[in-house]
Amino acid sequence: MCGPVTDHPDLPPSGPLASLGWLDFFAEQREPHETGLVPMRIAMVHRSRLTGLSEAGSVELTLPVHTNTADFAVGDWVLIHPRTRMLHRRLNRRTVLERRLEGSRALQPVAANVDTLFIVTSCNADFNQARLERYLALANQGGANPVILLTKADMATDVDVYRRQAVELQRGLDVVSVNPRLPAAARTLASWCGVGQTVALVGSSGVGKSTLVNTLAGPGQALPQETGGIREHDAKGRHTTTSRSLHAIAGGGWVIDTPGMRTLHVSDAGEGIATLFAEITELAPSCRFRDCTHAHEPGCVVQAAVADGRLNPERLIRWRKLLDENHDNTPASAGPRGRRSVGR
Repeated sequence: MCGPVTDHPDLPPSGPLASLGWLDFFAEQREPHETGLVPMRIAMVHRSRLTGLSEAGSVELTLPVHTNTADFAVGDWVLIHPRTRMLHRRLNRRTVLERRLEGSRALQPVAANVDTLFIVTSCNADFNQARLERYLALANQGGANPVILLTKADMATDVDVYRRQAVELQRGLDVVSVNPRLPAAARTLASWCGVGQTVALVGSSGVGKSTLVNTLAGPGQALPQETGGIREHDAKGRHTTTSRSLHAIAGGGWVIDTPGMRTLHVSDAGEGIATLFAEITELAPSCRFRDCTHAHEPGCVVQAAVADGRLNPERLIRWRKLLDENHDNTPASAGPRGRRSVGR
């Protein structure tokens, strides 16, 4: 088996495969002729190279000619030749968080095989329900369990206002207040960060994602994430994370930090939007007309729900906007992506 490579001091020695997140789902994909290959998890994706983690530690992988590193995501599982460290192939993902960059027809993987997506937002001008709904659609579509984390609660006049607005965004949604700088944050989030579990953090710049990564990883990490402040006049943060990376959590799990996303374009997310707006999508089939737009047609049960107060009209507006955006941003040729969802 490959030994650890010493030029990656920021990647700690890893334990058994199960502690890295290895499951039967991945083991069952190995063909009989691949039993001699070493499973590794992608810990860093660079422009022209990949860094992996194995039971022995971290290694820089040897890539076949014409390998496109953009096809890989932090959190992927790959099979490696033990002597040459040559990449053989990537295993199918259990979950994947993807987004489409403006002007691109291809989806960009943000993180793979994530169990829980922590959506981080501050209790200030950064808090925006429409943007949070975009992150929720991303998590739903990719199969990860979304959890909203409220930061900077100590600076808010009434934290419950933010909490109520967040809880209303999706059925069964967990919303937690944390101070990323305090060790208590790790204890608060421990149920999602156990051995072998993988969490990822998304949110605007300056909301405390990198600080929280450092807190979850604990003081023993060799290379802490750089952190930065926010501008006071508009609560906008500076980008301190410029690439995605996998970090060990002191409690045994793994956390993926991501660069701040100022703009998240929704595309290829029909299922995720349907889950997000379940109170609307469950009513729609009962409308008188199958092609009801829920705007002015007679016999529309969605409009009836708005009229009698069961449905927030602002939710209906944002639902329509996300559906339109998803339609406009999804190439017509896009077909099934074969995503597998995590059970709830």
